[in-house]
Parts: sequence; structure tokens; C-alpha cells
Amino acid sequence: MKKILVTLVLACFCALPVPAQETDANLVDAVTLYTNGQNKQARQLLHTLSVAQPGNDAVWYYLALSALRDTDLAAATQASEKAVALDSTNYWYRRLQARLQILQDQPQKGIELYEAMVRDFPDNNGTHYDLLDLYLQNQQYEKALTALDEIEKQRGLSEEVIRTRYDVYTAMGRQEEGAALLEKFNEQYSVPSVLSMLGDFYLADYKDSLALVRYEEALSLDSGYVPAILGKSEVYRHLRRYPDYFKTLEPFFSSEDVPVQSKSMYLGNLTRSLDPKILQIHRAGFDSLALKASAAHPTDSTLISTIGTYYYSTGREEEAGKWFRKNAQLYPGSIQHTATYMQYLQLQSQWEEMRDLAMQAYTRFDELAFLDYANLGSYNLEDYDAIVTTSKMLLDRYPKDKNICVNAWSQLGDAYHSLGDSKNAYKAYKNALKINPNYAPVLNNYAYYLSLEGKELKKAYTMSKKTVEQEPDNATYLDTFAWILHLMGKDLEAKPFFKHAMLYGGKESAVILRHYATVLEALGEADTAKVYRNQAQRLDDAAKKQ
Repeated sequence: MKKILVTLVLACFCALPVPAQETDANLVDAVTLYTNGQNKQARQLLHTLSVAQPGNDAVWYYLALSALRDTDLAAATQASEKAVALDSTNYWYRRLQARLQILQDQPQKGIELYEAMVRDFPDNNGTHYDLLDLYLQNQQYEKALTALDEIEKQRGLSEEVIRTRYDVYTAMGRQEEGAALLEKFNEQYSVPSVLSMLGDFYLADYKDSLALVRYEEALSLDSGYVPAILGKSEVYRHLRRYPDYFKTLEPFFSSEDVPVQSKSMYLGNLTRSLDPKILQIHRAGFDSLALKASAAHPTDSTLISTIGTYYYSTGREEEAGKWFRKNAQLYPGSIQHTATYMQYLQLQSQWEEMRDLAMQAYTRFDELAFLDYANLGSYNLEDYDAIVTTSKMLLDRYPKDKNICVNAWSQLGDAYHSLGDSKNAYKAYKNALKINPNYAPVLNNYAYYLSLEGKELKKAYTMSKKTVEQEPDNATYLDTFAWILHLMGKDLEAKPFFKHAMLYGGKESAVILRHYATVLEALGEADTAKVYRNQAQRLDDAAKKQ
């Protein structure tokens, strides 16, 4: 409905004229300033004139307009009401007064003012259109129909009027009456838009054959009429006539005249809504549509992303990667496209390319998030020296940024530990905790590594306890704390924490499962411990196959 209304409003809209009012030179100057966009100066001059000439309605009118441009609705309303009080016969004064009520969320008051204008200015088409729009926005459908009657009386039956009337009937739940109106109109004036609306009505009513007839009639009048093309294709899709479906859609996807946004939206909706089995069975046809769209718009970034997503959702990750890479290469200045391709590389475990791209992106965009990707790549490549280098660079570059430094010391500690350098690892953790004593990732890792070495268990216990208090459902933190309790000979206390970890992802970690099994064995629950050890072994076996 909204699209039709815009057409109706635009058809009758014209620029506001200068009111018929004798003006002095100062007012002309003020209007010139306002017209040239020098609103502050215009408003100041108009305010001065309103004091000197309080009976000049044009001054108040333009003062209201200048206040409106500053979104000072209260001042605009006050000024417009003074203009109307001085000359209630001026259409533009009254229209501005009504518009201001709408802008202040007073729709009913605005409607009442417009209704009064209809009575006082019966021959002004613009008022009828404005009022129609207000009725529709506020779901006053019976009044909207009356307004349409008046518009039709003044301007005759038109395509825009009949389409709007149909939309009103649809909103009222009277679709059958609306369709009858369209059919009656079609008998006299056959136009693609009305025929396509009839096709949509019959398609929604499961009258596929009749819908197809109306869509084909529309296309006989305009072979490129997009709503009819899409409607006709939907009929074929409902009938599972996929060869006809693809043949109908080909002109839509291959035409350079059809907006690329429409193609991207259509393909995206298909990817999200269609049964994956259908996408797989008719994959060649859907591929063809995507490639035709790409041929028509080879460098459109949104379409490229949509096609990449389509290939990814149909299980062709390698092909999808080519499209994501294409976007990143075509638009090297786009953070979004670079990040999307990087995320793809992460999902595909292509760590070396991801790391290289991340370092390039950091240099290009100076965004710290890309360094996290770089470190993630280095970690999976077991290149811990690279993480040390990156972390030290961050500490040198941002020595006063606490958040950055905490994260850098944390990653530095993890990297040193992976290199077997516990001394420097613990030193890095201590530096991080000097900045933020409650930083859970460091507290957990520091505590866990101490526990693995069997050192300073009381200190490890204190640090780990903080993490569990902060995040009581974090399986990793629960595992560390429970394992430390086990090492301190407190297996009975450790068991509830392991049980809780099982509820929040612990069953997906072979390490946690084995820790739990060890505690259960210590408590004499050998059979249950065996179950968890077997689960851990299955996870290890699955990881080896990947």
C-alpha cells in the first residue's frame, strides 16, 4: 500500500508558494535567507519582524517554517497558529498547521484540521490526498474509502486510485470485494500493475491456473514487468514445474535494467527460505540464476556476498570462498568485506592465509580486531614466536591503554607457556593482573598452569575461585577449579563443579571428561568414570579424523 500512496501524493504535490501578502523589503530579505538555507539569520530577522509587525500573517508563516527547519516544533506551532488566526482563508497556512500536529504525534487533531480544510477548500486535490494518507496511516479505512470516492469524483477513475482502493479492502479483510473491483477495472483498462495484483490475489487463494492467466496477460502488455515475472515464477514453483520456473526468472536475473538490489534480495530469500533438498535437487538451475545476475552486475558487492552465502549454504564452501575473496579483492578499502573473507578462512581452518590477510588488514585499517585474527592464526599454526612479537608490539604502541595491555600480556603469557617458558609466562600474567586483578582469562590460565606443575596450589585455588564466582556456568573455569580441588585432595568437593560443567559444554571437551573420570575413580565410582573416559576417547578419535 505504501508504494501506491507515495505515487498518489507525489502526483499532487507542488512547492509552497509565497503567500499572497503585501511584504516589505525586510520580509523579502528574510524569505531569501530562508530559501538559501541560511536559516539562523532568517529566523532571527523574522523574529524581529514579528515584534515590529505582529499583524503580518506572512511573517508568522515564515517564522513557523524556519522554526520547523530547526525542528523547534513548539515554536513552529505557535507561529503557525498566529498566521492562521490572522488569515484562516490561506490554504498553505492551514496545511502547515495541520502538518505540525502530525509531526507532534497528534494524528487525530491533524486529521480534524485536514477535514476542515476539505470543507473549506473542496477543489484542492492535495488536501484529499493528504487526508487519505492520514486515514490509512491511522487505519481509518472507511474514511479512506470516502476520501477515495471524492478523489475519483474530482479526477476520475485511475490506476492509482483503484490500486489504493484494493489495498484498503485488503487491509479491511475484504479481499474478494477488492479483487472484484480490480476485475471490473480490468474490463475497461487493462494495465500490467492491476493484472499482476489480480495474479497475486489468485495465487494467495491457491487458484494457480487463474493466477497464471493474469500474470501472462500482464506480460503480454509489458514483457519486462517484474512483479508479473516474479508472480508467474511463483506459480510454477508452487506447481513444482522447475524448468518453467527457471525459464521465467531468466530475464529477471539477466536484465541490466532490473535493480541489482532486487536480485540480491530474491536470491537471499531463496537461500534462507527454500527447503535445502529443493536447492540441492535443482542446484544447476539456481546456480544459473546466480551466475546470470553476476554477469549483469559483475562488481556489485552485495550481490557477490549473497552469491557467496548461497554457495556456502548449499555445502560448497570452496566455491563460496571464491566469491568472498572476490569481494575482498575488489574492495580492499572495505573492512566489512575483508572481515567476511577472514571469517570464512577461519571457518575453513585456513590459518596461514587468514593470518597473512589479518596482518595486511591491520596495517590498512589500524583495527586491533585484525590482530586478534592474526594471533589466532599463529596459535593454530603453533607459531608462538609470532604471537610474542605481536603482543610486544601492542605493549610498545599502546602503553597507556589498559584494555589493550591486559589482553597483550595475557596472550604473551599464553604464548610463552606454549614455548615452554613458564618463567616469562607467569611474569606476563602477573603484569596483566597488576592492571586488572579480576581478569578471568588470565586468572584461569595462570591457575591451571600452576596446577599442572603442582605448584602454589593455594594461590591457584584463590585465583580460580574468582573466575567461577564471575562466570559460574563457564565449563573451562569450572574444570580448572574442580581439578585444583582434586589436586588438594578434595574430590568430594570437586564433583559438583564437574557435574555443573557437564551441563554447560563440558561433554564437548576430552580434557574435562578425563578430569571428571579421574575424580570419579578417586571416589570409587569406576563404572561411571569409564563412561566418561570412553566419551573422551571418542572425541579424540573424531578429532584425529578431521
